[in-house]
Amino acid sequence: MAEIKINNMVKFYTLCLLSTDSKHGYDLIKELEKKLGRKISASNVYPFLSTLRKNKLIKFDKVGKRDKKTYHLTPDGKNFTKQMFSKFGDLINIAIEPRITACPCGCKIYSGGYTKKIKGKIMKFCCSHCAKEYK
Repeated sequence: MAEIKINNMVKFYTLCLLSTDSKHGYDLIKELEKKLGRKISASNVYPFLSTLRKNKLIKFDKVGKRDKKTYHLTPDGKNFTKQMFSKFGDLINIAIEPRITACPCGCKIYSGGYTKKIKGKIMKFCCSHCAKEYK
């Protein structure tokens, strides 16, 4: 299998959409436009679908009177998608980790939380209950 590069959001979202359900090419384009908030050309989607198909990561069934192609992930495609999601998750963790603080109870706080001054030191808690219980 050739290395498939997921180097833009159209490709990443295409995998996301195919991981949830089978889709027609037109439906993919319309959902991509909705998710990305911009016009998506068929030339952004169909060559990528072709690459996925050549690498046996997707298959299609012809359905309906006009034999519209419905694309779906193969078992290899599902594994590939899981790997991509894992890599993307790692990137998200790198971006978010510096913004996370830990409450003494062990909860991780991304935003908000409860701040209280204790013994002259400002401390961050997940909630007022944890602040009250802190000793």
